[in-house]
Amino acid sequence: MRSGLIVGFFISALIFGGCAKKSVEIEAPSKQTQQVIEEEQTTTVTEGEGISEVVSQSDMGLSEEELKMQKLKAIEARAKNIYFDFDKFNIRADQVENVDYDANLFSSDDAKEFKIRIEGNCDEWGTDEYNYALGLKRAKSIRDALVDRGLNADRMTLISYGESNPVCTEHNKECWQKNRRVEFTLLP
Repeated sequence: MRSGLIVGFFISALIFGGCAKKSVEIEAPSKQTQQVIEEEQTTTVTEGEGISEVVSQSDMGLSEEELKMQKLKAIEARAKNIYFDFDKFNIRADQVENVDYDANLFSSDDAKEFKIRIEGNCDEWGTDEYNYALGLKRAKSIRDALVDRGLNADRMTLISYGESNPVCTEHNKECWQKNRRVEFTLLP
């Protein structure tokens, strides 16, 4: 009986001892390490910041080509779409501010090295051929407006997606309005 008690005691000790929690000491990061971490996390783009400043905050270990693509994407993300009325290609009065903004953005020192693809889009109304032609007219009107604001036409290419590139696929007026637009893609 005594040997059974001893064996039971050892089995209990192994079971409870095996489940014991180990204490691990973790050294707190130094102030310098915390500062580096905080600096790496501040890469948000705000309206007033230059693209070069934003890109340089996060360029550790990137090749020159990767930095260029990062800058391209940052500029492209700031570009504003231009929206059009139904069956129209002239710039609406409420969109002139967006055209001015895009002209300033694309003429900035950070963006001058990139080509601009102006992409005309339409809603689903009309034939495919008609919408491709209308999308191209929209792209041309934006190109002309950017040239009037000082950009070089040689930097720009035009493309029409007609109705084939919708951002909204519902069948209502609000959705169709979102699809009648010009978007910009920057090219290296």
